[in-house]
Amino acid sequence: MYQRIEFVFAVVLLGLIVVLVGVAAAARVAGAPIIWSIEVAQLLFAWLAMIAADLALQQERHIGMSLLLDALPPPIRRYAEIANLGILLALVGFLLVYALKNTVLMHPRLIGATQMNASLVHASMAAGLLLMLRTLVLRIYRGIRTPGG
Repeated sequence: MYQRIEFVFAVVLLGLIVVLVGVAAAARVAGAPIIWSIEVAQLLFAWLAMIAADLALQQERHIGMSLLLDALPPPIRRYAEIANLGILLALVGFLLVYALKNTVLMHPRLIGATQMNASLVHASMAAGLLLMLRTLVLRIYRGIRTPGG
């Protein structure tokens, strides 16, 4: 269910970016550029990138080195995959701490023409890492609970 909600949200964000860029391009050609369009497009893209990263993690479509894992027998491979997910979980948790600190630090900073808080952009990293943390915990849980991997 979460995957569907995230997918719909990602499609909506992508659609908004495409419409915004199209309208901004047409307005520029007409001689009336929309000065805030780049800032809003960057904000939307940051959120889209983090949601897409979590969707890729859910579908196991992140780039990975499986050469070593492919050479292992299935029972050992299962434990190696769980260990890899555990290492990734620790890394994402570590990054989340700093993403949250960065979001708070960026809140007073205002961005260009929109004068929106920079924390709106930086919060995308924290939110995306939280989604990835949830995905990793679920994948580890499934890996442990599923008989035979």
